[in-house]
Amino acid sequence: MPPLYALLGAPTPFDPTHRFTTSWLLSPTILACLRLIQSLYAFTTIFFIFGQDGTHHTLYLARQSFSYFTNLTYWGLAFYFLFSSVHTFFYACTGSSWLQSWPRVLQALHAMWYTTLITFPFLVTIVFWAVLYPGTWFPLTFNGWSNTSQHALNSLSALLEVLLPRTSPSPPLHILALVLLLVLYLALAYLTHYTQGFYPYSFLNPSKGSDRVAAYIFGILAAACLIFGVVWALIHLRRYLTESVARLDGKFFGGRKMTIDEQDVVMNMVVPNDNSTRLWPERAEV
Repeated sequence: MPPLYALLGAPTPFDPTHRFTTSWLLSPTILACLRLIQSLYAFTTIFFIFGQDGTHHTLYLARQSFSYFTNLTYWGLAFYFLFSSVHTFFYACTGSSWLQSWPRVLQALHAMWYTTLITFPFLVTIVFWAVLYPGTWFPLTFNGWSNTSQHALNSLSALLEVLLPRTSPSPPLHILALVLLLVLYLALAYLTHYTQGFYPYSFLNPSKGSDRVAAYIFGILAAACLIFGVVWALIHLRRYLTESVARLDGKFFGGRKMTIDEQDVVMNMVVPNDNSTRLWPERAEV
């Protein structure tokens, strides 16, 4: 059985061909800039909303914002693109990945973080426009912009991260991490009602019927698993079309090409050093 870290997305060696920090289409520098721009836009959106709340005497909304799944995932998106841009700039300047020198636990957490980034934004977008959207456009331009940024452009950012980097499909075990995070958020939502007297989302209110609440909870849980599967398949398709069909191995440090001796490791597999005990065959990237 593969070691636990390998099942969690941190095999040995970790990301030997720099899939997290390279693209099949963009140079490392351009990929890093794109990620940084997305991070800056997300942080600008967050703090502009905070500023709007402050100037309109609704600071309580800023305090309550951390009870909403939308806002928590948007913070995660902003910080992911910040850290991934730093990793990519580091690779673009040195030819080595900063991630490869991190402890295994942090490598596994980074892989899981990537999985949340390419799953939760789509879930937020679907739930907002299908369940929460009132049906008429927002009367204030600011509300239209902020909701578009957090409930539409978030999925665009996630889609770009699915299509542009050379990342591998997430390990199936990451589904358990997604489920755990959703369960923890559910606990936070009810803790919010207990401590602050409101439900972040009206469909969590049991006074409207416990069966209805259970249907929403399990429906959202099933949607998250379905999105994970769709994204997993999209990444497989992207790798097949770019690497096997178009033969686009990637844009690497200094414009170099991948050699036939360089080996790749699927995110949830291990390549042992001893050829005599190899459990999975290595595939040469050409």
